[in-house]
Amino acid sequence: MKRFALTLAMSLGTMATLNAAPGAITIDASKPGLAISPLLYGIFFEEINRAGDGGIYAEMVQNRSFEDASIPLAWSLVKDGGAELTMALDQSQPIHANNQTSLRLEIAKAGTRAGVANFGFKGAPYRQDTNTAAWMSKFEEGVQNSATGIAVKQGAEYLCSLHARGGNGFAGTLTVSLEKLDGTVLASQVIHGIGVAWKKFDCRLSSTGTDSNARLVVATTSPGTLWLDVVSLFPKDTWQGHGMRSDLMQMLANMKPGFVRFPGGCWVEGDQMKNAYRWKETIGDIATRRSLWNRWGYCSMHGLGFHEYFQLCEDLGAEPLFVINCGMAHKDNIPMDQMQEFVQDALDAIEYANGPADSPWGKRRAEAGHPAPFNLKYLEIGNENGGPAYVERYALFHDAIKKRYPEMHLIVDYRPTGTRPPEIVDEHYYNTPEFFMNNATKYDKYDRSAHKVYVGEYAVTRGAGRGNLIAALGEAAFMTGMERNGDVVVMASYAPLFERLGWKGWNPNAILFDAVKCYGTPAYHVQALFGNHRADLVLPTEVDSPLMDAPSLGGMVGVGTWNTQAEFKDLKVAQEDGTVLFESDFSRNAKGMKLKGDWSVQDGTLRYAGQGTEARATVGKTEWKDYTFTLKARKLSGAEGFLVMFRAQNDREKSWWNLGGWGNKQHGLEMPGIVTERVPGHIENNRWYDIKIELKGHLLRCYLDGKLIHEASSKNQLKTMYATSGFTRDGRELILKVVNTGAQAITAPVEVRGLKGAEKSARGWVLTSGDPKDENSLEEPAKVSAREFNLDIVGTSFTHAFPAYSVTVLRLRVAGQ
Repeated sequence: MKRFALTLAMSLGTMATLNAAPGAITIDASKPGLAISPLLYGIFFEEINRAGDGGIYAEMVQNRSFEDASIPLAWSLVKDGGAELTMALDQSQPIHANNQTSLRLEIAKAGTRAGVANFGFKGAPYRQDTNTAAWMSKFEEGVQNSATGIAVKQGAEYLCSLHARGGNGFAGTLTVSLEKLDGTVLASQVIHGIGVAWKKFDCRLSSTGTDSNARLVVATTSPGTLWLDVVSLFPKDTWQGHGMRSDLMQMLANMKPGFVRFPGGCWVEGDQMKNAYRWKETIGDIATRRSLWNRWGYCSMHGLGFHEYFQLCEDLGAEPLFVINCGMAHKDNIPMDQMQEFVQDALDAIEYANGPADSPWGKRRAEAGHPAPFNLKYLEIGNENGGPAYVERYALFHDAIKKRYPEMHLIVDYRPTGTRPPEIVDEHYYNTPEFFMNNATKYDKYDRSAHKVYVGEYAVTRGAGRGNLIAALGEAAFMTGMERNGDVVVMASYAPLFERLGWKGWNPNAILFDAVKCYGTPAYHVQALFGNHRADLVLPTEVDSPLMDAPSLGGMVGVGTWNTQAEFKDLKVAQEDGTVLFESDFSRNAKGMKLKGDWSVQDGTLRYAGQGTEARATVGKTEWKDYTFTLKARKLSGAEGFLVMFRAQNDREKSWWNLGGWGNKQHGLEMPGIVTERVPGHIENNRWYDIKIELKGHLLRCYLDGKLIHEASSKNQLKTMYATSGFTRDGRELILKVVNTGAQAITAPVEVRGLKGAEKSARGWVLTSGDPKDENSLEEPAKVSAREFNLDIVGTSFTHAFPAYSVTVLRLRVAGQ
């Protein structure tokens, strides 16, 4: 964090306080509250966006075991000096049952050299139905145009290993080299002794130059047939020598995480159980590990396996939290009479982590180089699973685990009732900045005798850009509420964590990177601020905050569904003076509308007959305001009712009236910055409903069949200032965190009651920028990041200017301590 002088801080503060809004913060230091969970701030790692393979796991070769696709994905032929050869995938003599595929090179003429090259983690997700020739052409083009591939540094050493065998007269050597794309050799080693049986070879490559877009070449000067498998390249220097990319691990270490949840969420479930995560397939020799198709669009080689995750946690000094598949995938479940295998997996996982080195699975851990236990204490049963199917499966896990390991803390995804009350429940939130601001008080009145909460996934995903400041401020406001209720919210983790540029499967993400560089979004820097400045005992903190209006009610309109089939007609958008902005004509087509999903025009209606949750049809302009949107809607089949959109700015920034939502039980408004109560409601099949939404100024009214259902205003809906404070456990420091989400600085008196005195100098950190939509980038990685300053105070009360769009942390040293 960059340090800057008090004089600079005060001059910036003076500029920001022009037309500053008033506010006040009062802290009662005489009444320390309940203890804040020491594990409150952690991280959630999921194999998504190339977070592991091609990311934190330092392997530099994509598709090293040739299991990633039905083609030699990420590999290209090298034909020098008139060489003639072909390559193909081969399963005739696999290294291991979990590693069925190798690469076969048929070398008719070796020329000056013949072989293959790998360019690292370039390209984009490959689908099995992709046109192979077209994809390969696009890949080759991407190789030439990409800024980073295999990145090497002058003087650095790299460890290469591969398995090889020969046939059909092959009697040559192999040359392994690191090269620039123009053929300049940066490092090279010759491998001897290739025979007819598989054999592993290792070599070291010391680079004579620096290149961010190099390639690994394996070539020969001998004709014949050559098979390759598990071709791997690692930098010699990794984080604590455990195979993780150092700069990305340092980013995690800088967050000071209390725990690490792994190996993911939907990644654990898989689309189908055949693609579910099974930890036993991810340990041992990397050549024997099963590659697994990732529902986020690529294959995972499982080099970052069960053991490596525990080692990663230990290296970070963080508690491990393992998520195990509970026999449920997105599209199918394991029958109850076959669940014992999955329950046993959980018991064996605990033994691997905690068992003595002479126990069956503890011995496997010791053989992997870690005789001492990893001390797993937290186990989550499933991910985002629920309903009766989850309840009956959870009971199997609960009973078996608690019988053998009564000390284990179990985390559940759903709140089952009955004889197995939950200890910790995992809650997930993805929404707008305003949603998180509105929910900063969510846990204030929580039943302290009920179960604890793990906010396992949360992030602003609408209005967030690629990860902007206002998104981070919304999250920070919510985090003040979690910390204030740190006795209830015992764990929390932002999600997702990583994104390799070019491999985005979710937006936004905390840390972005290519083969050379990385940076944190403003959300990352907020997480690091809160993680580095933890209070242990919460203090009563009152905040007198200015109010601000919610965002404009203007924007486009549309219709949609959620796992429901429906049809719509007579869509009309008109203003009070009679001006018609849009009127549908579905006699022929849906002209003017942007469609997402399986829509069609039939019998004068716009019909959605598909499956899924992404059915959207929108029309209009973002500047539309003060209009009435009317339409007719009929449900054909499915789980819920209708989504009627308004004030939409794009696909992600929108509001909607959810009719028959939440299992077709409620009607509710889902709007950034506006809080309204849901009402009971049900949408019947094969019945036409008249729907009307009126927008006028700050007012909104929603009618169903002529009856007013919702009325709301966006005027002065949101607070702009949020705060939490607490003591460190030794009582020597008071830590105050303040979030200002507004466009004006807030000059606020801060009064600390019940404190005998504080030292005159306090330390502070502020994260802010001039525009709430500001983002960081590889070129400007610290544009929005925390800066440290000193603050002179007198007594236990002082006034401070909290800049517009900012997060401020102040650490006051208690006098005499």
